[in-house]
Order: sequence, then structure tokens, then C-alpha cells
Amino acid sequence: MSETPIDSEHRTVLLRGGEVHSPADPFATAMVVERGHVAWVGSEGAADAFASGVDEVVDLEGALVTPAFVDAHVHTTATGLALTGLDLSSATSLAEAAELIRSYAAARPADRILIGHGWDAARWPERRAPRREELDELTGGRPLYLTRIDVHSAVVTTALLDLVPGVRDRSGFRDGEPLTGDAHHAVRAAAYAALSPAQRTEAQRAARLHAASLGIGTLHECGGPEISSEDDFTGLLDLARTERGPRVVGYWADLDVERARALGALGAAGDLFADGSLGSHTACLHEAYADHADAAHTGVSHLDAATIAAHVVAATEAGLQAGFHAIGDAAVTAVVDGVRAASEKLGLARIRAARHRVEHAEMLTPETIAAFAELGLTASVQPAFDAAWGGEDGMYVERLGAERARTLNPYAALLRAGVPLAFGSDSPVTPLDPWGTVRAAAFHRTPEHRISVRAAFTAHTRGGWRAVGRDDAGTLVPGAPADYAIWRTDELVVQAPDDRVARWSTDPRSGTPGLPDLTPGRELPVCLRTVVFGQTVFVRPNE
Repeated sequence: MSETPIDSEHRTVLLRGGEVHSPADPFATAMVVERGHVAWVGSEGAADAFASGVDEVVDLEGALVTPAFVDAHVHTTATGLALTGLDLSSATSLAEAAELIRSYAAARPADRILIGHGWDAARWPERRAPRREELDELTGGRPLYLTRIDVHSAVVTTALLDLVPGVRDRSGFRDGEPLTGDAHHAVRAAAYAALSPAQRTEAQRAARLHAASLGIGTLHECGGPEISSEDDFTGLLDLARTERGPRVVGYWADLDVERARALGALGAAGDLFADGSLGSHTACLHEAYADHADAAHTGVSHLDAATIAAHVVAATEAGLQAGFHAIGDAAVTAVVDGVRAASEKLGLARIRAARHRVEHAEMLTPETIAAFAELGLTASVQPAFDAAWGGEDGMYVERLGAERARTLNPYAALLRAGVPLAFGSDSPVTPLDPWGTVRAAAFHRTPEHRISVRAAFTAHTRGGWRAVGRDDAGTLVPGAPADYAIWRTDELVVQAPDDRVARWSTDPRSGTPGLPDLTPGRELPVCLRTVVFGQTVFVRPNE
């Protein structure tokens, strides 16, 4: 992850007349940025001494300045395609989805492949996915790839299946049902290969611009041979190096550690699948799903502990991060057992220093939480999952039953154990929405898993930097990279899950910097400007 600016011009800027969220000075109202780094934070009175020696003075007019957010788990091209293409996440029925598909296909007669995302039959009254013959009719027989909301299964047209020889013999192909497993991965590779380079670049630009408009300064791209393509991955990294926008840190989910290094990845990590997803009944569980037709079905395991251990050893010795996608409790156990075996070979200190990651990590137990803390594993998690599928009537309860569902995404227990947290969206699974993500963690549907807004905000800013091995960034203190966002928001408060725990911190004398009130129902902050390494990458129009 280079600190080299897109261009060499760096202006010295004084921001004043607002609220600067900084541990260096909890009452700061001004900040100076020089050569891409924070040079000073302090009070309005002291800012006068800098005013004559800077290139630009920005009057914040009471706005809030915070570190830019880091989204620790993104699929950038897929996010861009969802933004610019066929998005079914708002469809409330199969019939409504069908009309959206028909209209989209009619509007893009020249596209050699149609790609869409976001259907969720669990939310539809018909309670089923679109059938292939229906999709063939809606698209006029053209290739269509349409992912479920969790991106772990898809429905496709016959024309797309015909582009993948032998797909009907692969695991995960069941005629008349959504594709999963190897069949899905093969079809996804064919679908993305059919995109033109121009389509890919358009989607990547759209995703980065949208992220910047939300105050996101860094994206952790989670690519891999079963997710996108090498050209997609390297093209995105090249784009981020040559065009202004959020930084991109690349993870390539491959057991071939040297291949990941050759592609420019920080780690052979990210969505290296130990299992699948709960929504698609492919997350790997110790006990069977509550709602599957096969009463003994426990999901799908893609990696055993021995394979995980070998990969962690190889990545550690190569100086790269290892990391795994693990959602079900059996998959998380396999990851923990594998990483522990690697620590027995290389030593615990080397494993901890490497900061290996686990993506999603939803079904945790006290034992696996303790193991994360012992092994120095970062939990790269998505609070919006709980907002979307938690609660008494949510998909988690449907898949697992109420008792198991209540244990999911235990952020408070992770923090108490000292496990590093990094927040992300898994976009396009759930949208890029950093303040909404902080809100989802602070107002978790299971009250005992809630954490303070301050802790959630830290996980979505500094936590993302720590997850890539950087302890010198993610806060607005002198010397830190000048990645920040300016927000229009209401008064600042200190929010915690239990006011009795943190009542002292609401007193101004405590020196605890405030943050926006994220109580559900209140308007979220509006991003006015996003700056990455001292360079503006987004300014809200008419502001």
C-alpha cells in the first residue's frame, strides 16, 4: 500500500471553525494538513498562528472532521455493477424482480452478458428463486448471471450455462435450483470473463466514487480465483494507483501464496472459503440447519484444519497475511485449529505478529473467541448482516432456530476478550454505509452484543488500518496520514450500550470526543468532503 500521491502537488491546508475528532485534543476545532499528513490539531485560538503560512484556509462552519472510514471487506467491481446495473435488492416479490429483469434486458440490447445482484427469496411471498426457464424468457435467451444477496448462490440462464462446459457435472449443480459451490464459481468466472475491460473499469470507478461520497478513504478488496479474475484484481490496483479516490488494499484468496504476492496482494487472504453462507445453507455448522429439507444438512466445508495450517505457515514464512472466510461455527473451529497448529510449528509470537484475519466470523463460541485473542486473529466483520438478518423474525432464526441465532455476531464479547475488530460491508452483499454500519453495531438486535458508538467507530476507522498492519493511521494526530472526511451533522454525543457504564464520559470534563447521535430513526451524517493522503477525492455538489 503505497503512500505515493497521485500527483506531486500538496497544498498546506488549515481547517478551522468546526469539531475535529482527535485523541490528541478532545476539544480540537482546527487542524493543519501538510505534505499528505496531519501536521497539527488544536484550538481555534491557536489556529491564528498558522493562518498566514498556509496555501488554503477551510472554514468548517461548524462541521465535524473525522478520520476517513476504512471498509475492510469489499468486492469493488461487483459493487460497481450493482450501482450501475441490475440491482434486485429492493424487489419485494418475485413478480417485481421479474419486471426489473425484463426492463433491464430490454434497455441494454448490446450487452453480451447481463449481470445482476440482490435477489432474496426469503423476503418474497413466493418464497422461491426465479427459475431458469423464466429467466430465459425474460432475457430473450441471452446470458444472465444473477447472484443472491449473499453472493454464495446464483440463478442463470441456459445461454450462460452453455458457456461453461461440464458445469452440470460439478458440485453445487442441482437442476432447477440456484447454483452453489464449484458450479457457481465456474459460472461466475465465465460471467466476469465476458465483461469487457471498459465495463470493468466503469464499474470500478463507480464503486470508488460512491465510496468516496460516503467518507470512505480505504477499501480492502477481497478478490480471488473463485470470486473475480486476475485481470479484474490487477486492473483495480492499477486504477487506484493512477486515479484519485479511496486507497485500495488488495487481498487475493488463493492457497498459492506466491501467486498472491505476484499479483500485488497484501495477503493470500480475504474470501478464502472455509465455508459458504447461512442464507444459501452452505455455512458449515456443528449441528444441522433448522429449516433444510435434509434434516441432517450441516452446510459445506471447503478447507480442513490441516490445509488451513499449511496455508498459514506458508503465508507467514512469505511475510504475507493469511485469512479465511468462515461463517459457521464448524468452519470457525477449523480455522482456529489450523492457525493453532501453525503456531505450534512457527511459534505463537510469529503468528500473532502476522495479524492473520478471519472474515465474517459470525458463529463464535467463548472458546473460539478466546482462541482469536490468543492467536492475534483480526475479526473482519459486517454489522449490517445483523441489521439485515438478525432479530426474532430474521433469516438467522429461520436457518438456525432462536437459540443459536441469538449467539451470532457477538461484538461485545470480542472486544472484552481483546480481539481486534475491523468493520466492513462485504458490498454488494450489504451496501457501503459506514455510519449505518457503526449504528448497526451500537444497536445490535441482540442487546448483549452491542458496543459503544466510539468502539464501533474505531473498528471502522483505525481498526481497518490495524488489520493491514498499520498502527500509525486511522486517527487525526500529528504524523498520521491525512485521510479524513468532513460531515454535516447534528450535535455530538457519547453513546454506549448501557449509560450506567459510561455516564462519566458524557461529561465534557472527561475529555471523551463526541460523535454523531446514531439512535435509530435519526438522520445519519452527510459527507461534505473526503480527503485521502491530503488530496480531495470527493466534494459534495453545491456545498
